[in-house]
Amino acid sequence: MEGKTCKEFDESCIFCHFAHNRDVETTILKQDEEFVCFRDIDPVAPHHYLVIPRDHIVSCKSLNRSHIDLVERMAKFGKEVLLDQGITDMENVRLGFHQPPFISVGHLHLHVLAPASQISTYMQHKFTPGTDRFITEQSLRERLNSEMKPQHQNIFMCVGSPVNL
Repeated sequence: MEGKTCKEFDESCIFCHFAHNRDVETTILKQDEEFVCFRDIDPVAPHHYLVIPRDHIVSCKSLNRSHIDLVERMAKFGKEVLLDQGITDMENVRLGFHQPPFISVGHLHLHVLAPASQISTYMQHKFTPGTDRFITEQSLRERLNSEMKPQHQNIFMCVGSPVNL
């Protein structure tokens, strides 16, 4: 399937265990058929949640243009969780992804932070938009949208040997 960069479950991935209800210690705040949301174990703001897809996708670097809607749905899901938790000021929210090599778990996860103005000072550097470390969901969607569609490379056989183009 074009754009498929994931597998349903990775036995070695802790977030896959959360996503498939195989971890009894983690409290799930919200879930549906596509996503699961839970509290970050090391929160940097009063409300710090992670939204993960049930399918195992390694990181935002694994995404392509076909995943723009996925990123959009993850953000919408995260905002719904904030509303469920009583957060109504969506102007003081930060939604984004850490980029490799700055990820601690190799499973795509959206950080949902509120109020963004209360992100702890000593952790601010990890959640600063526009850095190599952290990309907002909006910036990620824009980047994916601007990517060229991959060109199919033709390889011709010449006397049984591949010719590199």
